[in-house]
Amino acid sequence: MTWRDRMAELGVELPPVAAPAGSYVPAVRTGSLVFTSGQVPIVDGTVAATGKVGGEVSPEEAQRLARVCALNALAAVDSLVGLDAVVRVVKVVGFVASAEGFTGQPAVLNGASDLLAEVFGEAGRHARSAVGVAELPLGVPVEVEIVVEVR
Repeated sequence: MTWRDRMAELGVELPPVAAPAGSYVPAVRTGSLVFTSGQVPIVDGTVAATGKVGGEVSPEEAQRLARVCALNALAAVDSLVGLDAVVRVVKVVGFVASAEGFTGQPAVLNGASDLLAEVFGEAGRHARSAVGVAELPLGVPVEVEIVVEVR
């Protein structure tokens, strides 16, 4: 079964690649690794939510948005090398715009990590960093970047 078949089985569709908001590309390959730029929760060309987690955005909503970010990252990978070239997910880095006192960043990033595990199974298990920050681009509550190994 291909990764695309697995996504279809899960009822998950890749969105179109979000246009960069600056002077960068969505993903680059070096050797057998693909690095994505930070992906924010853009749905149909629009920012899905703004605000800080633990303030205007609930941790549960932020977890859902982290899943959207991961889908956007997979779309960037797909546009560069094709999703079925992925051997494994190596690393996920997530940034959470956090209200004062919010310390649940790892739970928020589980939204991205869980999606990757659903799609890639054991090959979706990865190293990860979950970082709380004061602000993110466009006022979004979460941003995710991934590194994948490819054939």
